[in-house]
Amino acid sequence: MHAIDKEPIPLDKVKRYSLRERKSKVTIKDFARPSNSSNLLDWLESLSDILSAKDLKEIIKIIATAAIQNKMIILGMGAHPVKLGLSRIIIDLMKRGIIKAIATNGACIIHDTEIAMTGSTSEDVAEELKTGRFGMAKETAQFLNSAISEAYKEGIGLGEAVGKMILEKDLPYKEFSIFANAYDMNVAATVHVAIGTDIIHMHPESDPAAIGAASHRDFRIFAKLVSQLEQGVFINLGSAVIIPEVFLKALSLVRNLGYNVYRFTTINLDFNRQYRALTNVVERPTMHGGRGFYIIGHNEITFPLIAALVIEYISRRAKDANI
Repeated sequence: MHAIDKEPIPLDKVKRYSLRERKSKVTIKDFARPSNSSNLLDWLESLSDILSAKDLKEIIKIIATAAIQNKMIILGMGAHPVKLGLSRIIIDLMKRGIIKAIATNGACIIHDTEIAMTGSTSEDVAEELKTGRFGMAKETAQFLNSAISEAYKEGIGLGEAVGKMILEKDLPYKEFSIFANAYDMNVAATVHVAIGTDIIHMHPESDPAAIGAASHRDFRIFAKLVSQLEQGVFINLGSAVIIPEVFLKALSLVRNLGYNVYRFTTINLDFNRQYRALTNVVERPTMHGGRGFYIIGHNEITFPLIAALVIEYISRRAKDANI
């Protein structure tokens, strides 16, 4: 057996350099500073220029600039933004002309419609599942399956049909409905359904041919919106699978058809890091000229904060332009 040299390695010949010569990644110019202002933009500017704080500063400027220049800004989302109470924030951004289109999954129309009907949504799944009552609310299924059938008959998209019917039926809380407001403001709202994932598919009124046709029409509408995304912004608000997959296919389709859609920004907002959102929203679509951001945080906090900052940024730019 060879003897092992266990003597501590000497340090006296270590090659060193002056700290002042070294290139450092963090400097005091990047540090956060205390904010003494109630102004949100002043608070934003007080943040450090490091990691997500730096990203937040950039995306506020990017979204606001795109809005000022009337570029396409699409909000993709699942159903949770409605369940998190963000509908009025989203509706306000539509009214201001900041969000120009909405793309959602099938669950979103369920929660949006229930809010419009009763002012409440989101059942206790664990409690109802044990008896087979989960998802069996009659009014929700009858209303939405009827809207889908009308979409099929009229040759319109699923999202448009839902917003139209909410207004036509004059549901008592329609002012809180994203789809009703989108229809009223002529904002495109598309719904991308995976058959079997939504509670309305379990009901006798469900027509799979109508669902497929209406949702496929919405995919084509969404693709047309994506074809206009050059220098615009695509935001994915908490959808882990459906919207990232639909976005990637729509982008491939429009590039295949010859649309020049390369220089745009994607922003993913979620409370953790999701594989499809990272690859299909942030990374792959922006590899050839765009930029992608991933902001981790609770959407019920981060999205209203981003919305308020964007609105304030646009307001400040408008005031500066009039000086």
